[in-house]
Amino acid sequence: MNNDSSARIVLALRQWISAAAPGARLPSTRSLVAEHQASPVTVQKALQALSAQGLIESRPGVGTFVRAVRTARPSDYGWQTSALRSPSSALPPSSSTMRNVPSDSIWFHSGYPDRELLPERLVRTALARAARGDAALSRPPAAGMPELQQWFAQELGQATPVGVTPPTPNDVIVLPGSQSGLSSIFRALVGAGQPLLMESPSYWGAILAAAQTGVRIVPVPSGPDGPDPAAVDRAFAESGARAFYAQPNYANPTGAQWSRSRGQEILEVVRRHGAFLVEDDWAHDFGITSDPLPLATQDDAGHVVYIRSLTKSVSTAIRIAAVIARGPVRERILAHRAAESMYVSGLLQAAALDVVTQPGWQTHLRSLRHQLQSRRDLLANSVREHIPQAHMGALPKGGLNLWLRLPDATDLPRLVRDCEETGVIIAAGTAWFPAEPAGAFIRLNYSGPNPGAYPEGARIIGEALARQG
Repeated sequence: MNNDSSARIVLALRQWISAAAPGARLPSTRSLVAEHQASPVTVQKALQALSAQGLIESRPGVGTFVRAVRTARPSDYGWQTSALRSPSSALPPSSSTMRNVPSDSIWFHSGYPDRELLPERLVRTALARAARGDAALSRPPAAGMPELQQWFAQELGQATPVGVTPPTPNDVIVLPGSQSGLSSIFRALVGAGQPLLMESPSYWGAILAAAQTGVRIVPVPSGPDGPDPAAVDRAFAESGARAFYAQPNYANPTGAQWSRSRGQEILEVVRRHGAFLVEDDWAHDFGITSDPLPLATQDDAGHVVYIRSLTKSVSTAIRIAAVIARGPVRERILAHRAAESMYVSGLLQAAALDVVTQPGWQTHLRSLRHQLQSRRDLLANSVREHIPQAHMGALPKGGLNLWLRLPDATDLPRLVRDCEETGVIIAAGTAWFPAEPAGAFIRLNYSGPNPGAYPEGARIIGEALARQG
């Protein structure tokens, strides 16, 4: 009798649960006893059966509730195949540099500096001050806070030589990080289906942004000193492109820095073709044995569209960057930005401005230079000792990465997998090529956590590589 009653209550409650919202409270035991004319023991058996099936959960002193997460039938998303159709362009996968990995691993894959390399005290103080100010509750102008526009324009203007007109604050558009700015710039300057010259290898995020906007990438080979101006000239002529994306200072991933003469030659090629140079100055604050001199300081005719980011050097939580563009192209970029984000958080803009205008900011940058040099040299020496098969070339004068060429027969997926199984996370260089890779490469970041583990990490990579014969 009790068993039959319990089964009857379970059936009734299952029907009730199927129509209830997740988290809904079940009737009390007393109510169930009265409703089903059963004993409290029988009701409790029914509730225990439902709990064992994962349909309800009991909260002592509160009541019994429908589980917020319930086992459900498999969802059918097949209709989306027809609705979405084929993608307009093949999108590359997200880079392995964005992966979250176990904290006890040796990180060589990440693209962001470790917390100990950030101005933590300045950032915390700036965020607290910004939260108490008007920026926490007001909407900033679409192009950015005037004071922050002024700072970006002044920084570039201070490096502009006599005879070249420096930028003004009105030439600046503040961005929620440089990545979103790349998409807007590619749409404004190039457009879907149109060619864009790009260094090869180049920043994987720029490759992804170009693919998502439907831009057709025309790769231009780039070496330790940057691309050959003649190759850039030929690519412009053959493709009909009107824009060239490049990182003249501490390129990601190679660390290459163009010489002043190389930059002038390429800028002259861009001018001759009536084109734009999209200069991504992502590592402006990461000079080690040289200082970055943006090509934008040599141009006042609007050929250079300059991107300057603070995200990596201030804090990954303060995604603030800027694009400096002169002439009608600025309005086009601003229109695309308005369609994507309308405006950038005033709170983050105020915090970023606070950090970079404090006296402690320059002190931090001087300290950062020494810390990066120690880390770079430690990793480079470890590579020379433990990975003799790798070709490193000249040490980068800035940036965050070493770029290693491995033997042509290297099985990169196997190397990455073997290293990860031993607790070392590396990034295969494949993601940084807009077309076919020119060889087997890996990128090792020397700004991650626990630099004391670099020698051990290099040893593990070397051993994994040696096992491939």
